[in-house]
Amino acid sequence: MWSYFSNPQRFDGLARRVIPVLGIVTLLLLAAGLWLSFFASPPDYQQGETIRIMYVHVPAAYMAMAIYAALAGASFVYFVWRHSLADAAAEVMAPIGAVFTVLALITGSLWGKPMWGTWWEWDARMTSVLVLLLVYLGYMALRSALEDAQQAARAAAVLAMAGVVNLVIVKFSVDWWSSLHQPASVIRFDGPTIHSSQLWPLGVMALAYTGLAAWLVFYRLRTRTLVQKARQIERRRLREARQTQGEPGDLA
Repeated sequence: MWSYFSNPQRFDGLARRVIPVLGIVTLLLLAAGLWLSFFASPPDYQQGETIRIMYVHVPAAYMAMAIYAALAGASFVYFVWRHSLADAAAEVMAPIGAVFTVLALITGSLWGKPMWGTWWEWDARMTSVLVLLLVYLGYMALRSALEDAQQAARAAAVLAMAGVVNLVIVKFSVDWWSSLHQPASVIRFDGPTIHSSQLWPLGVMALAYTGLAAWLVFYRLRTRTLVQKARQIERRRLREARQTQGEPGDLA
């Protein structure tokens, strides 16, 4: 797949078809998810109206982890097979994942204050998510710090693959250590433990976030491809212009 779509024209053709479809689907899912989350679902018998923060926080945390997993996977593909599209995908996913991580941290604090009585606690889940944000920022900083593009891509790929260790810690932190967070209640071998009135808006919002992330990745990746193509055309024009100016002309 990477080899097939590494051709800029093939990828551009795919992106032109996928981007508008993803945009429409995402808007519909977001509209349905917001309506279910803030109007159709009942307040929780313990948390009251505060439960509605969960419909923003949990999908954001899920996307922060999912995007990093995709980034690490793309980095592995680039590191092993040197596919430029995989490296480009990893590069454009980093800021998107960082934004979802920031959203997860902020909404987690807003949720934690009324529920736990504190904006922040250095428990395993919160700390590991903060580390995830730092890894995202480190990845982007490393790519910007190195002038050689290939060297930057290889170094960033190594960092992304190493960061998978923290991703595992984020996932299992509530099982391995004492935490304010409750254990998994949606993705379980014995099925979800939350009521359908909460599960439906949570699921729709998770799908909406997934569609939004996919739309952003395709949009940024296509934009990056078009910019590179425009730069190549400009460099070719400058090279041809220099060659033309260097040819012997009429001295009369």
